[in-house]
Amino acid sequence: MDIEPTVLIVYAIIWTVFYFFLSNYIAELSRKKWTDWVVSDDSDDVLMDALSVIVDEIEDRMHDKLEHFQKSFFGSLGAASKKLDDATGQTTIKALTKDNPVMGFLADYMMKRGNLGALVGQNSPNSVDSMAKKSDKLGLK
Repeated sequence: MDIEPTVLIVYAIIWTVFYFFLSNYIAELSRKKWTDWVVSDDSDDVLMDALSVIVDEIEDRMHDKLEHFQKSFFGSLGAASKKLDDATGQTTIKALTKDNPVMGFLADYMMKRGNLGALVGQNSPNSVDSMAKKSDKLGLK
């Protein structure tokens, strides 16, 4: 069976046009079905089921990072608080007044409100006088 070249070219053109229209029609139907499904309520449940593993992994990682941040933050905050207590002498006062809560309260009040923290810190060689010296002069000559 011999096929002439012109007949072969006509068949190729017909099949190409048919395939082009058929593929565009199928692609358009597929796109419409997909968009209708995505907009529907059924897709939310299916997508959440498919993505639940990823969501769980993200939650676990965020939880681990938050725990690590809390440990490092509160650990550094506690260390800074201890250094501040040591620098102001509050650790010593708290140890001395631990048996008498009223004295502890008064000592704490005096340290915080009475501005006596500078007096306790005067014994240390690195302390700085926090009270500025006042001058009687007003800057006039």
